[in-house]
Amino acid sequence: MVSNEAGYEANVFADKAEQMQQVCEYLDKLGFLPKELVRNEVQWFYSNLNIDDYYFALETHETIANHILSLYGAKIEAFTNNADILDINLQKETEASSVYISTSVPGVSQIHGPEIERRIDERFLDGSTPAQAYRLESYRSANSSGNKLSPALRSYFVTECQFVNAEPTPEQEMDIHQVADVTFLKKATKHTLNVYAKVMSNVLQRTGPVIEMQEVENSRERRLIIGYRQRSTKGFFSAMSDLYHYYDLYSTRKYVEQFSNGVTIISLYLNPVPNTKSAPIEHSIYQVMKETSLLYCLPKTPLQEFFQTGKLSVQEIVYGYVAWIFAQHFLNRLGKEYLSLTQILDTTNAEHEEVLTKMKKRLRQDTFTREYILDIIKQYPELIKLLYSNFANVHYVNQRESLQPTMSFQRMSSQEVLSDAELSRKIASITSNSHEQLVFDAIHTFNRHVLKTNFYQSTKVALSFRMNPAFLPEIEYPTQLYGMFLVVGAEFRGFHLRFRDVARGGIRIIRSRNREAYSINQRTLFDENYALAATQQRKNKDIPEGGSKGTILLDIDQQDKPLVAFEKYVDSILDLLILGQTPGIKEKLVDLTGKPEILFFGPDEGTADYMDWASQHARRRGASFWKAFTTGKSQSLGGIPHDTYGMTTRSVHQYVLGIYRVLGLKEEDCTKLQTGGPDGDLGSNEIKISKDKTVAIVDGSGVLCDPKGIDRAELMRLATGRLMIGSFDTSKLSSEGFRVLVDETNVKLPDGRLIENGLSFRNTFHTNPLAKATVFVPCGGRPESVDLTNVHKLMPEDSAPLFQYIVEGANLFFTQEARLRLEKQGIVIFKDASANKGGVTSSSLEVLAALAFNDAEFAEHMCVHGDNVPDFYQAYVKEVQEIIERNARIEFEALWREHKKTGRPISILSDELSVAIVHLQEQLQATGLWENESLRESVLVRAFPKLLLDKIGLPSLLKRVPENYVKAIFGAYLASSFVYKYGAQPDHFAFFDYMRTNYYQGAEI
Repeated sequence: MVSNEAGYEANVFADKAEQMQQVCEYLDKLGFLPKELVRNEVQWFYSNLNIDDYYFALETHETIANHILSLYGAKIEAFTNNADILDINLQKETEASSVYISTSVPGVSQIHGPEIERRIDERFLDGSTPAQAYRLESYRSANSSGNKLSPALRSYFVTECQFVNAEPTPEQEMDIHQVADVTFLKKATKHTLNVYAKVMSNVLQRTGPVIEMQEVENSRERRLIIGYRQRSTKGFFSAMSDLYHYYDLYSTRKYVEQFSNGVTIISLYLNPVPNTKSAPIEHSIYQVMKETSLLYCLPKTPLQEFFQTGKLSVQEIVYGYVAWIFAQHFLNRLGKEYLSLTQILDTTNAEHEEVLTKMKKRLRQDTFTREYILDIIKQYPELIKLLYSNFANVHYVNQRESLQPTMSFQRMSSQEVLSDAELSRKIASITSNSHEQLVFDAIHTFNRHVLKTNFYQSTKVALSFRMNPAFLPEIEYPTQLYGMFLVVGAEFRGFHLRFRDVARGGIRIIRSRNREAYSINQRTLFDENYALAATQQRKNKDIPEGGSKGTILLDIDQQDKPLVAFEKYVDSILDLLILGQTPGIKEKLVDLTGKPEILFFGPDEGTADYMDWASQHARRRGASFWKAFTTGKSQSLGGIPHDTYGMTTRSVHQYVLGIYRVLGLKEEDCTKLQTGGPDGDLGSNEIKISKDKTVAIVDGSGVLCDPKGIDRAELMRLATGRLMIGSFDTSKLSSEGFRVLVDETNVKLPDGRLIENGLSFRNTFHTNPLAKATVFVPCGGRPESVDLTNVHKLMPEDSAPLFQYIVEGANLFFTQEARLRLEKQGIVIFKDASANKGGVTSSSLEVLAALAFNDAEFAEHMCVHGDNVPDFYQAYVKEVQEIIERNARIEFEALWREHKKTGRPISILSDELSVAIVHLQEQLQATGLWENESLRESVLVRAFPKLLLDKIGLPSLLKRVPENYVKAIFGAYLASSFVYKYGAQPDHFAFFDYMRTNYYQGAEI
């Protein structure tokens, strides 16, 4: 409870009378107003409109005079049109300050008209940073005794911030007197400074918004204070007006303050609209607070109009938006006809497979576009209400500490509660055709498969949903997922998919060059994620973790916010992994999974630099698994960076060396094409580790080609400095060499041909005859760069294939159909799931060390501080490298042996090998072999890294590492060792023979 006094000093302009005189003289001089009316109009403007003194202090007498003239014209127009009320709309914008004054009805959102608050958001508040920020003061004036020509006005004053200290040190960041705007410090009362300092401190320690409410003595007014990080939401200030208007509240004053430590604080002075029939402010304010976090997550959605007009609540439109996204990805668009076709056609036949692939793509993008789905949803707001109620009845918990139930709970109680069967019948009866029914059935599917969500958490930064993936059709997704997360934020949407409980994989950020690319990325997002996770599952066959992958698709207008999106993605998933314990901040959720979960994240495209933050954030949030939560961390946090030690490349290159070895080739004599340049992890290390004659490199900046071999010393310089080929010294090229950058046009090559567009040339160079080489090693590039539509270009009919050997370092560079076509023509290709597994092995062993050591030991043995590298760390990295190279050699030999013995494609054998290991691993964990103590010890002594065994000992490892993880180590080691030796389809006695030879001595089974 606070005293009924202003939180800010009142604005008083001492020179108001003098300014009035200047305005009168100026208007007299202009001559547009009759002289006898000048003083009356000026007096009316200064006295009757109740405009705050801040306006008069900011504006010049010339601007005020122009505004008075505008209003005079508006009064004449209102009179001639018999208008009920004078419509005032004054605006003046400059870089340093802007003023807006308009007619405003209390408690009503502007859906049409000037929409001043949305403009203020877009122009000033959304983009505010410590380098350039804007503060805002807004006041409502009262209507003058019902006078139509003196309506209630809302004024906004925006000024550029002048910070006391624009670049505070970490110590100064917590001091409000150091980081605040000079004007704010002059105007704010001591009480306001104390409140804002507390809010600011909480914002800096949390990820999401901080929401505080104050009751005012002897008044029904409530003051809402909201703090959050700058640029972490968009359109939030204007969205908050829509929110409190929905509950028949209006604001007398509003303030937005910025601070040079990156914090924004909004203060709203809220009152009930006179004579309202809505719930009293004493109750509705708690609902406003609760729904503020929803608006922070998604301040603007295509369903906003239903909220502004009172047809749907905030919770319902946000739910509807998420349901729309779900429907875009999972509406069953293939239908029974496609299923029948798959049964008729032979999927092992490349031509048949090509027909099915094209039909699947066409059906998915043409039948239900996102716009068509949205139009259907907008037609039936009453169905969104019913479906939301169905969702809320499962996941909402009445968490108010008082006995009074929340308004959400009261709303739910008044809504008709239907069973799933009744809801399905209702959808069928209300919708008018099968397409509309399919859309709402898909949303109903969403409801039935949400296992837990942070939708009702008091503080959140994005919405996350742990889904049961059982709804995915087997025909499209043949391998069943274990777990699935859907995450939706203001800047992005994303998924996290995993095939086993204990699973590992990277988090990838997907950017879009233009709207067309965004539309394609949006359509293919889930399928790409599923394919990446499936590849990871096959790739992880040598390690205890199954495969997983996360994707974050940045919205087309948010391409500059990858870190913001990543932080929200991680924090919202942590909401579902960590048990909430703090009422009003993080509460317990409805959890239908019935057991705790741990996810393991790793670096991928666009997230390599974010792993430290994720690990430390998990630690701040109290996650017991924080040390193992991410891999690819800085060495100071115990990470083993893949790029520094070439972990992924060591595996890929073993396959290249294996080809040379079995075919008797000399590396120095072989030519190579490489996609993924010297600026990337795989690309730079491939350059450093190889000795071949590289004839072409393709990267983000363009194409570098020299048929006589690109200068190796210059390539090493780029790889060491992590520079793109745009930095290559072209004087080092031979007379036949060339470089074409993506932004170049009409480039003439040494052979005379003209390249019209550098970007198009770069994107298709891997299928260009100029790329011809002995071996092709993709170290980067988009998934499905080679598919059935362009694979024929790699094996032209009138000449030899472009490449004799391919080792797929980049994930999913080739489609499986394309690989099989290439192998049919005699081209040797080793796919990504086999070749590109060094990084996952390194990550797994990094996690194992994090689980094995306690915090003190981990800091001593695994954390690098400056130039002080612990001896154990150096030795452990070397052992990890040896394990990676050994595993790659063993799998290469197994694949080559089976290929030579059976003549079957290596791409098929690779999958069969992976599936056989994964299945056997799961079977072994479920058998009684684990219970045999002597056998268990015999296997684990070989499976654990020798250095960990020597340093900690097996008994301590078994106590510290979770049992399900140790079981996975046991199963993975036995399964991979056996399958690599006996193949994917051994005879019935092979496993017995393997166990007898390796483990039966002294081990009783």
